[in-house]
Amino acid sequence: MSHPSQLGVLQVKREQLKARLTEIGDMRPGSLVERFRKCGKPTCHCAQKDAPGHGPCYSLTHAVEGKTVTRVIPKGVAVEHTRQQIADYHRFRELVRELITVSTQICDVQMPAGRVPDQVPVKTNFPRRTAGHRHRARD
Repeated sequence: MSHPSQLGVLQVKREQLKARLTEIGDMRPGSLVERFRKCGKPTCHCAQKDAPGHGPCYSLTHAVEGKTVTRVIPKGVAVEHTRQQIADYHRFRELVRELITVSTQICDVQMPAGRVPDQVPVKTNFPRRTAGHRHRARD
């Protein structure tokens, strides 16, 4: 594909992705879990062997600043809304990944002289300095 037509195809794809992003509704991250619990009363039906317990009840869990946060979701319509919000969140993340990929390709095509620079691996582990670097003892 030639340079101008490749750029045009990528720009059209970028605009399509942006349009699809506007179609996304409310969203939330996390996992919706259906749970059954046992109440602990020895005479309750849930105490019988192989009884599933009370429920289902639903909880939404997700990480916030490295900690897991759990929120109870009421039965009924709220569960379906939460499922749709989680699906929209996943769709949003996927569209953003695609948009970044296409945008990177556009940037590469628009490089001066149409040349993509050679990708050079970046060294992240630097050796520790051992010679010539001494710590003074603190008084």
